[in-house]
Amino acid sequence: MADTEEWGKPVERKGRLTVVLALATLIAAFGSSFQYGYNVSAVNSPSQFMQQFYNTTYTERYHSPMEENVLTLLWSLSVSMFPLGGFFGSLMVAPLVNKFGRKGTLLFNNIFSIVPAIMMGVSEIAKSYEIIIVARFIVGICAGLSSNVVPMYLGEIAPKNLRGALGIVPQLFITVGILCAQVLGIRNILGNSTGWTLMLGLTGIPAAIQLLLLPFFPESPRYMLIQNGDEQKTTKALQRLRGWDDVDSELLEMRQEDQSEKAEGHLSVFSLLAQRSLRWQLISIVVMMMGQQLSGVNAIYYYADIIYSSAGVRESDIQYVTVGTGAVNVFMSVIAVFIVEASGRRLLLLCGFGICCGASVLLTVALNLQETVTWMPYVSIASVIIYIIGHGMGPSPIPPVVGTEMFRQTARPAAFMVAGSVHWLSNFVVGLIFPFLERGLGPYSFIIFAVICLVTLIYIWLVVPETKEKTFLEVFQMFAKSNKVELNLGDGDLPPKGLKESPEDALKATPF
Repeated sequence: MADTEEWGKPVERKGRLTVVLALATLIAAFGSSFQYGYNVSAVNSPSQFMQQFYNTTYTERYHSPMEENVLTLLWSLSVSMFPLGGFFGSLMVAPLVNKFGRKGTLLFNNIFSIVPAIMMGVSEIAKSYEIIIVARFIVGICAGLSSNVVPMYLGEIAPKNLRGALGIVPQLFITVGILCAQVLGIRNILGNSTGWTLMLGLTGIPAAIQLLLLPFFPESPRYMLIQNGDEQKTTKALQRLRGWDDVDSELLEMRQEDQSEKAEGHLSVFSLLAQRSLRWQLISIVVMMMGQQLSGVNAIYYYADIIYSSAGVRESDIQYVTVGTGAVNVFMSVIAVFIVEASGRRLLLLCGFGICCGASVLLTVALNLQETVTWMPYVSIASVIIYIIGHGMGPSPIPPVVGTEMFRQTARPAAFMVAGSVHWLSNFVVGLIFPFLERGLGPYSFIIFAVICLVTLIYIWLVVPETKEKTFLEVFQMFAKSNKVELNLGDGDLPPKGLKESPEDALKATPF
């Protein structure tokens, strides 16, 4: 049994990275988050060959070449269907995770990967570009679900001292997926006229692996106890995940969280929006998700090829430089995994948005002067790399981690549904309006992104607290003052000082 303090509270051990916990994290992230990143980048390199296929197919059907504006429309649909599917996937998060659980939803989600992978793989044989457009929408649903459910699942199975590090693993696998798509998209590999269908179809492999292996790992203990009321399965799951038998202190913390939100019940999105006790948490996650996507990261990637070309990089070599920037992104995600528990979430967010703000201003200056100053194109390249480092440090990986920690069990699905919808809508909006911004403002469009980064930074500085190594209930208490509410626990609370109570008695306390 664990040692006890003066009045009977179990002394909680520091969680460790057990084999079961590590494998569950890797399988969930590889089978789901990897696909998100892979499909973000998979259509970029072979775009010219895919558009040739669109044109050829149209010509064979209608015996006349496709008009340029029609081709542009079809290609825009092919690209934009992915974030649109992501938005609809986010809307499905709350009902699915409440019905099937976190692990169950990830398994169900593989349908939205394997089916479109087959569709895209056979599109050339079927001579149908419509199949690609529909498949991109379906695989977007997969990404929308996984981008919300994977951080939720990992945040709930991780001990609090590892929650930040494991919460960044999904973002790490997103960047690895982007990098893999960039590597496979090299002309000599699959980014050519004969390999692009295989490249698009490969997205089904991680889903198949997850479908085979994830059933052997535990469901979220918090879901099983708080939402299903199954203490026996919860105890067994915790024992497997933690690697020891004594999990009383963690069960007690879950029971307290359950009691503190009994009156709320399962929250829908509408009831979440009306909850005064969750007002600032909800505003905070919306601001962070908007800041993440509206900070200009997609615009930076859009501009990257032009910047590299202006710096004298040969067109045939730009694809390799792009792979290099993808590798930098992966490297920063790896660094974030190892430093997030030491540095905390807040510092990484502040530094990340600050670096992005400064890099956006520097890039604006460099792009305006690179025609007149011979060495300025290299400053442009440096600005892109600095921006990617800043975004990879905080804005990319941290918001989902903080989002998991700011909400308690019954509010978390609805909160992720809102956050995910904001994430994908912002992604869609940037993709839709940036070409017009770039055409109208040119390099000055990055000033808009710098302002968004600065506003997000100021909000985080003023409102978002540090959540490192805090229980979900402790984080809720931190927001209680801002929300002007009092936290009402139940008879199962920790006893007041001076009153002795055993862990077993505390666990048996009757919920109010």
